[in-house]
Amino acid sequence: MFAAEYEPAEIMSRRRNPRAPVSFDVPIGEGGLRRALCKIVDISVHGVRMQTHSALRVGSTIWLTLPLVGIVTADVMWADDFNAGCRLRKPLADKLLQQLLAL
Repeated sequence: MFAAEYEPAEIMSRRRNPRAPVSFDVPIGEGGLRRALCKIVDISVHGVRMQTHSALRVGSTIWLTLPLVGIVTADVMWADDFNAGCRLRKPLADKLLQQLLAL
């Protein structure tokens, strides 16, 4: 029989602020054109994670129309088939983030 003890390694997060879970269906655009809808699944003052219906390219710039905020510009930092993480070009104010979380 095999027995072992282990201690999980701490994972260092590169995020400046923790993200909070949300569920917003918002328009997404790229290159000045409205592309489709996406679902924002978590958000922080500096970024969002979203589910999309089509793949996004890492390094591309997109715009999102967030409730209470309006249009924001974001850079795609990572993406797989139908998920992406984006950094907002202009961070959200803490008060505005709290209002979004209350929706």
